[in-house]
Amino acid sequence: MTLVADVHSDHGATFTERGDRTVVDHYGRPDRAVRAVRNGVGVIEHGYGIVEITGDDRIEYVDNIISNRVPRSDGQGVYALLLDPNGRIETDMYLYNGGERLLLFTPPETVSELVSEWQSKIFIQDVSIEEISDRLAVFGVHGPQSTEKVASVLNQIGAPEPELTFDRGSMGDVGVTVIASDNPIGEEGYEIICAAEEAAELFDTLLTRGMNAAPFGYRTWDILTLEAGTPLFTSELRDRIPNTIGMRNALDFEKGCFVGQEVVSKVENRGQPSRKLVGLTLDRVVPENSTIVGDGEQLGTVTRSVESPTLETAIGFGFVPYQTTHTEVTVETSAQSESAMLTALPFVRGSAQSLRCPQFETQ
Repeated sequence: MTLVADVHSDHGATFTERGDRTVVDHYGRPDRAVRAVRNGVGVIEHGYGIVEITGDDRIEYVDNIISNRVPRSDGQGVYALLLDPNGRIETDMYLYNGGERLLLFTPPETVSELVSEWQSKIFIQDVSIEEISDRLAVFGVHGPQSTEKVASVLNQIGAPEPELTFDRGSMGDVGVTVIASDNPIGEEGYEIICAAEEAAELFDTLLTRGMNAAPFGYRTWDILTLEAGTPLFTSELRDRIPNTIGMRNALDFEKGCFVGQEVVSKVENRGQPSRKLVGLTLDRVVPENSTIVGDGEQLGTVTRSVESPTLETAIGFGFVPYQTTHTEVTVETSAQSESAMLTALPFVRGSAQSLRCPQFETQ
């Protein structure tokens, strides 16, 4: 549930559901918002599920479960995955070391199951796991001028760097934690965290004080992330083996055992996965799960597609065989066939590279 629904409504917001959360869909003209963010800076309220993990054994406990190494120092974060025993993605997450606690940010639809499962596996360890989604607000500040925007309202500290590091300060009278994002829309970006009761004041500060910023919602977010080549949990990640998505930034092949590691390592040692995530340039937006065909052979399916205001054409993601040599393909829908091109990612190169853009390496 958005923590500042009335404020969003005052700006003309239309709402939608993500998982079990009400979030902003758009403020009208989501295509115009794409251009505003690409040319300047925009602000979105993120609808994360948030988990707090405390206790003396918190780092060891989580490190044995997730695909990346838990950071040991306060102010550090990582992007990671939770896999099932078959190496398939159950959720993705950002994990931050906050000194006496770890904070974990997940897609909202996965947080309850994660907390329940992790709590059930605590035996003699000194670990406490609690969902605190209703206690913290998280706002994303994204765009080529996001550093200037954050600097214009941030007191006591400078904007943190590099990606997934954070520092604490204030904006106006609101205490905040400022995280350097991993550039999911292909632009510089930050996530700003505050107590839930101060969310309305912080949102106003981010929009109207210092350098002005444009509010945007999740429909614009979906376009921006696709343009940047950033796969999302619901459409590209869920139930996939991470090697097929080129998610090298979420995997630490040198750390000790974690759930699903045997499968992931086997695919890695083989040199290449059987399938890979690719970009598609399309004549028009097509439905999810439309079939990708090359020379009469079914290659794979489309995971999502959007109309890109930046490129003024339709673009999408799809999975195809890793070794495919096709560039020109057709996409078959229930109504007709559409011509398409397999395209290198990202579609749009902005002020920063998304660290989640697929990277494939062979041995």
